[in-house]
Amino acid sequence: MLKCQLCKYIASTQRPDGTWRKQRRVKEGYVPQEEVPVYENKYVKFFKSKPELPPGLSPEATVPVTPSRPEGGEPGLSKTAKRNLKRKEKRRQQQEKGEAEALSRTLDKVSLGETAQVPSAPQGSRPAPTAASDQPDSTATTEKAKKIKNLKKKLRQVEELQQRIQAGEISQPSKEQLEKLARRRALEEELEDLELGL
Repeated sequence: MLKCQLCKYIASTQRPDGTWRKQRRVKEGYVPQEEVPVYENKYVKFFKSKPELPPGLSPEATVPVTPSRPEGGEPGLSKTAKRNLKRKEKRRQQQEKGEAEALSRTLDKVSLGETAQVPSAPQGSRPAPTAASDQPDSTATTEKAKKIKNLKKKLRQVEELQQRIQAGEISQPSKEQLEKLARRRALEEELEDLELGL
């Protein structure tokens, strides 16, 4: 067995699981795979060696600047993102304000109930009714307005259907169309009742 004059040996090592690697014979100048440097092209090498500062500016002249947070929120956000953050914050504040108002209304109702039970309480001590009493009225009015609008739309459809039948566009009206025509009087009455209720 001839011994290689240009060979050297890598000593045996222990693996993480506890087993042993054999001693290996390698040629002179061999570099183990773990020690081979990662290839970097010219472009990468240039940018790694490039200084952070502009040419001619000394590192001592630079003072570490603490980035100030813009009033809109996070640093580095676009105008739109800042605007969206402001909107979210405003919505959240309005929601909190609404919850606080609802809580105060509930407390007012409770305190109104207590003052009604105690006959000796003076009239001036009761809190004045807030916008909470107006709110159910406004929602009721909007509901009525929606209902009126819906009824007017249905009446308009009935009138259009009747005109089409009279013009001869529809020679044989379907069962649904006839039912729609029959409901005309009921729709008109309901509309009159709602308009008088406003």
